Order: sequence, then C-alpha cells, then structure tokens
Amino acid sequence: MSKNLVKGRAMMRNHSWLSVIQRLLDVGLVYALVPLLCMFYGLNFNKSYVIVAILGGAFTWGAMSLMGAYRAWRGSPLWHELSVLLVGWSIVIVLLVFLAWATKSSDVYSRLLIGSWFVLTPILLSVMHILQRLFLRNLRKKGCNSRRVVIVGAGDLGLKLAQRIQEADWMGMQVVGFFDDDKQKENTTVLNIPVLGKTKDVYAFVRDEGIEYVYLALPMRSEKRMREVFDQLQDTTASIFLVPDLFVFQLLSAKEMDIAGLPAFALCETPLTGSFGLLKRLEDIILSSIILTVISPLLLIIAYAVKTTSAGPILFKQTRYGLNGEKIKVYKFRSMTTCDNDETMIRQATQGDARITNVGAFLRRTSLDELPQFFNVLQGCMSVVGPRPHAVAHNEEYRKLIKGYMWRHKVKPGITGWAQINGWRGETDTLYKMEKRVEYDLEYIRRWSIFFDLKIVFLTIFKGFTNKNAF
Repeated sequence: MSKNLVKGRAMMRNHSWLSVIQRLLDVGLVYALVPLLCMFYGLNFNKSYVIVAILGGAFTWGAMSLMGAYRAWRGSPLWHELSVLLVGWSIVIVLLVFLAWATKSSDVYSRLLIGSWFVLTPILLSVMHILQRLFLRNLRKKGCNSRRVVIVGAGDLGLKLAQRIQEADWMGMQVVGFFDDDKQKENTTVLNIPVLGKTKDVYAFVRDEGIEYVYLALPMRSEKRMREVFDQLQDTTASIFLVPDLFVFQLLSAKEMDIAGLPAFALCETPLTGSFGLLKRLEDIILSSIILTVISPLLLIIAYAVKTTSAGPILFKQTRYGLNGEKIKVYKFRSMTTCDNDETMIRQATQGDARITNVGAFLRRTSLDELPQFFNVLQGCMSVVGPRPHAVAHNEEYRKLIKGYMWRHKVKPGITGWAQINGWRGETDTLYKMEKRVEYDLEYIRRWSIFFDLKIVFLTIFKGFTNKNAF
C-alpha cells in the first residue's frame, strides 16, 4: 500500500477530529474577539461582556452545527460554505438581540463594540475557513487526504465525471480506472485512464485494491447492470455513488432532495430555498434600503419633473408576473402620455414612439424610470437582482414559443439582471432577442450566489443604465 494512501486513510479516519477542531476554533474566535474589542475601545472586560462572549460562543457551536457548517466540504463551492457561515452567524445575532431585549440588558453594552463584533466575526470566520480549505487543498495536491476512485461506465457521463475530477485536483481524488462492457473499449485508455475490465470485474478489483469510492455512471437504461454491481459491492467497505444521467434533461438548479426519507432529484427548482432564500431577502433589504437613502433627493427631482411636464400620475403601475407566476404590481416613473395597462395585449415602446414624453425619453434611456422598483423590493415582491419582469401579455405569448420560458419565475423578478448587463434589454421585436434574454436569465438562476449578485450590481453601474436598445 502506498505511503500517500496510508496518509489519506489516516486523515479520513481523523475527519471527525478535524471537525471538532474547527468547531473549537470558531467558538474560540467568537469569544476572543470580545475582550480584544474591549481592549481596543478602552472598556473593561467585565462580567457582562464575559457572559455575552460565552453565549456567543455557545450559540455559534449550535447554530453552525445546525446549518451543517462542519460537514465535509470536499467538492462543494466556496460560496456555499461562506453562505452557511453567514446564515449561522445571523441566527446567533438574532438570539443575542432577543435575549438582550427579553432581559432588558442592552443598555449595559457599548453599541459600538457589539456592532463591531457582529460585523467582524463573520469576516474573520470566513477567512479562517478559507485558510482551512487552502491548507487541505494543498495537502490533497501533494497526495495526502486523497481518495482512490473507479468509475463504472466509460460513456459520455463517465468521461465527463472523470474530466471534472482531473480538473479539480484540489479535491484529492485519483481516478484509478474505468469499468465498461463495451468491447471496443476493452484494454484501452481514455483521458489517460485505463479501462480495467467489464462491470462484472468491479467487485474483485475494489476488494483487492482497497478502493474507497465507486461511481456508477451508466445510462439510465442500464438499471440491471447497476443493480448487479451495487449488490456485489455491498460486500466491500467502498463508498458507492450513483451519478444519474441527467444530461438527457434540460436542468434548472438540479439538486438532491429528501422527501420524507425518500431520495429524489430536483430537475427544475429554485436555488433560493431555506437559508439561501433568507440570505437573498437580507441582501435585498440591505441593498434597497441603502440605495433608496442615497437616491431619495433624485427621486424627488424626477417626481417633480414628471408631474410638471405632462398630465397624469407620477407613478405608472403595471401588472407583471412575479415569483411562481403570481401577479404583482410593478412601479415605474410615468414616461408616456398614456398609461394603458391591458393584460391581454401590450404595445412595447419603440424608437421614436409618439407616446413618450420628453422627460420620459430621458428616463427610459437612462433607466431612471425604474428606480421606484426599489420600493417593490422592500415590499418583497421583487429583488434587486433577478430576471426583468415582463408584461403579462408577453409571458402568455412567449411561454408557448420558448422552451423553459416560465422557469424565469422560479426566482423573484429583479431591477437589474444578468441579461440586462449583457445587452439583452429593451424592445424584443424578434423571437431571437427574447430567446437570448431568457437564456441569460436561466444562466443567472443556475449560477446564483450572493457574490454573483454583487458582481451584477457592480456591473450595472457601468453597463446597466444606458443601452442602444432602450427607447
């Protein structure tokens, strides 16, 4: 048995200890930051601060464990782990604030110190977990903490899996070989990985070589062969994973689910479930509140200009489809002399449209007419970032023409979006333009993360306000 394999198995056996150490480090950081901040602000680390530090550490242990922060993150994206840490710390904050309110003890503490603690802790926790990841990745690249893998199936699915594993060397997984019943692949090498035999040979090889991971990557029609391999491997200690052939479907945020103990795969599901939905809502409230505070003078100026230059209301409210296809009222500054709101048909603004006022033309060209939608965000019916809401009539038209069109509504509509900063905004006078917009909208949903949202918000400042297609 190789030296690296011995190291790998030793670290796997010690994974629970690594998890405990990470818990202790997190709790220690949460506790230690309180006396350090007391020293920085010239305050005494008295009994009150000792109590809040102990409670913070205890709540951190419980909340992070509840959120799954200490599970094995091998192969998982970094943003996922950091999001879990942020949600876990948010739970700690809520518990501490509630206790302070219930015991009427908030006046005992320095708001500046507690506020600094609330802000600095998730930053330092994130840094510590990132450093841990880098340390483990470095060990895995050197062959430590590695797992030997065989893949049953050398077809398109198996090759794609092997390629992903090879590209992600930081995962510490070594593909030893394939097993496949295709005679043409017998005794060949694919992606520099040998085809070691047929599916009937898997059991003996895994048993004799002490293979840790077996991936079943056969087509869905090969249920009988998968069952035979699985039954044989139950006589080994190998971890067995089924890689479903989901490439036959067009997927949206596919993930594994548990339905009352029965495993299932979500082929079309929103990424904003559970803690991630809460995180997205917190992002929307914080961003929209900050932005509305900053732009409030501009809102008053625009409202005055709209009211004094043409007859009609300041705001234009139009029915749109929101989350899960529910109808919502979306706010805009009125930019036209007429305010038709017919759900059965909609006439998009075109270049040189006579209905557009002089002020309205400027507002539409710069997207300033959409600023009132930040109030929609605070209401909870829109997000700062998401697919742009379309008129009801457009939804009814294009849902019949574009496959997966209604999947846009698996998340809340947004003020800005991935499609808009890539130039797909304005009039959709051809089917192709709408198809491209939908393509980018669905890509956004598949790729969603807080960091991706912040990237889109940042790019909107430079690319999202003006566009040649905005009339």
